[in-house]
Amino acid sequence: MSGAARSFTPFAGRRIAVMGLGRAGLPAAQRLRAWGAEVACWDDRPEGRAAAEAAGLPVQDLAAAGAFRFDALLLSPGIPHRLPAPHPVAARAAAAGVPILCDAEFLFEAVRAAGSGARFLGVTGTNGKSTTTALAHHLLRGAGMVAEAGGNLGPAALSLNILGTEGVYVLEMSSYMLERIATLRFNIALMLNLSPDHLDRHGDMAGYAAAKARIFARQVAEDVAVLGMDDAPTRAIAAGIAARLVPVSGVAAQRPGGIWAEGDRVLRDEAGPILDLREAPALPGAHNAQNAAAACAAAFALGVPRESAAAGLASFPGLPHRQERVAEIGGVLFVNDSKATNADSAARALASYERVVWIAGGTGKEGGIAPLAPLFPRVAKALLIGRDAPEFARTLAAHGVPHEIAGTLEAAVPAAAAAARAGAAPVVLLSPAAASWDQFSGFDQRGDRFRALVQALARVDGRAA
Repeated sequence: MSGAARSFTPFAGRRIAVMGLGRAGLPAAQRLRAWGAEVACWDDRPEGRAAAEAAGLPVQDLAAAGAFRFDALLLSPGIPHRLPAPHPVAARAAAAGVPILCDAEFLFEAVRAAGSGARFLGVTGTNGKSTTTALAHHLLRGAGMVAEAGGNLGPAALSLNILGTEGVYVLEMSSYMLERIATLRFNIALMLNLSPDHLDRHGDMAGYAAAKARIFARQVAEDVAVLGMDDAPTRAIAAGIAARLVPVSGVAAQRPGGIWAEGDRVLRDEAGPILDLREAPALPGAHNAQNAAAACAAAFALGVPRESAAAGLASFPGLPHRQERVAEIGGVLFVNDSKATNADSAARALASYERVVWIAGGTGKEGGIAPLAPLFPRVAKALLIGRDAPEFARTLAAHGVPHEIAGTLEAAVPAAAAAARAGAAPVVLLSPAAASWDQFSGFDQRGDRFRALVQALARVDGRAA
């Protein structure tokens, strides 16, 4: 570390409490201390406190009696500060008038304290925000720009480097993070879509939409707001936007000044075609056409040439667990879409393929898979896993969809492969439409297990996965 880096202390004299020491909280506490703050850390889990102590961070029970004498509380996104009930530490902070913030807010403060004019690109939406964040970052880097990506996706915001004025931060922002920003202004803000999610944290759909719309807070006319046009709740947000609006669509919803997909998913704007998305195999389906449109809108606003953006779309490798093409075995494509933890996400995957053998199930969300009924004709057979497999089976039976309860991925994958090989469909799709907590530590572990099972099938089949 250089002497200049050692002397950078934008939070000197600030007392900051850090509650929650997981993927984002622990590195945030370390960075805040390195940048001069006096920090006090706590985690309700003994292992979280042990990790902080091992890192040499001061651990203090922030819920203990006494005055809450801090300048700010950095609260882990997963810990509620209002609904469904505030965590005791959050309640103490609120009672003391202490602002409750996310780590992206502190990154913004530090970058501006460094005198950098680095730009901030924020991405949110119910679905597709991780893919769009990664894709936008890919397009910027492909054009030779200095950019770092993180936030809700990948590295925590406070793990990112301080960039110079030529740099761009590409941050995936969850609703939990957006409700905890105070000064952060996004030069370019992307809102992809809205469907019911996290209503326990936001009270109702209006509260959820309001939290998401905070990505446009503090924008001015010189900024850019990229807004999805493919659902009514997102379109409704346009009226409150102060920045230059760029509408985007994956279903030929052409709007002045926008980017959209038309015909056979040819991405275009008013200047003409950008790319035939059949040349971008990691971006199947209309939802990914909209993701591509949004990423291009952000890239163009930052000066990326059209030819470079087109090349970046074609070379984008995709993200794990999001329509990840795992292998093709005997003419059958195996797709890992484990990130689809609700019906709306699974609908996007089912709509991307004409005929599938579908692996679904886990801990279902409210409404189960009933909203997917219009897409059931695409399902040649369903293999059901997890806690709510019987409920999913009843829904499928009511619509005449062939199915069986496999129980586990270990049973479902070979059964799905056998059905596909027998001619049922050319695609085996894991898109569970359910959370994974009943059988796995998260959607990523579920997807990793699916990938391993498919690769084992490929080895048995004698073909390279």
